[in-house]
Amino acid sequence: MFVALEGIDGAGKNTLCQGLLSRARGAGLSAERLSFPRYEETAFGGLVGQYLNGAFGGLDQVSPYFSALLYAGDRYESRNDIATALTQSDLMIADRYCASNIAYNAAKLDEAERGRFIAHFDDIEHRAFGLPRPDLYVLLAIPPAMAAALVARKAVRSYTDKAADLHEENRDYLARCDAVYRQLASDQHGTPWQVVDIVDNDGQLRSADAIADEVWAALAAGLAQD
Repeated sequence: MFVALEGIDGAGKNTLCQGLLSRARGAGLSAERLSFPRYEETAFGGLVGQYLNGAFGGLDQVSPYFSALLYAGDRYESRNDIATALTQSDLMIADRYCASNIAYNAAKLDEAERGRFIAHFDDIEHRAFGLPRPDLYVLLAIPPAMAAALVARKAVRSYTDKAADLHEENRDYLARCDAVYRQLASDQHGTPWQVVDIVDNDGQLRSADAIADEVWAALAAGLAQD
């Protein structure tokens, strides 16, 4: 089973990934993960790191078609690793996948332009580049203001020495990314989506275990069939 975890920066994808891997392995299943972008493993991943550090200009100066090609190229270089992980494991988890590319770059465009962009890069990644579609996308839904506060707690990343990268530092932009994600989850685009709220009805962060339990329950039926 192939599951891709999505959400704006600070939503807790890495924590959820670890929780799902632990549950899968505890159930006697083989489980692997790949995290995108692969800043140090691919040439395009290195370019993504430069983009996020502002090497090609500010957020409003870089064409979304250019930056989206960098992210897509990173996955294109990783095709063999994706295929191997899918072949050798019962559960393969991608911490970000093609939907991240669409959400973060379509968010730079006016709403009227987004549909064409979404269709264009869906075609590039899945038809032209031959990347497999996940069996399920999981969207971790979190208020952008809370996500920004959690980003501030992140440890140092390999690709930047800044407290926040080009995407993370702009709250209005993250809110637009969140809106595109929710549109993708509603429209489906060839893959089922599960939307998981990260905060409870009182506006408090839910526990990592509660979130992982909810997603694991959704995966159980598919894993049993495999």
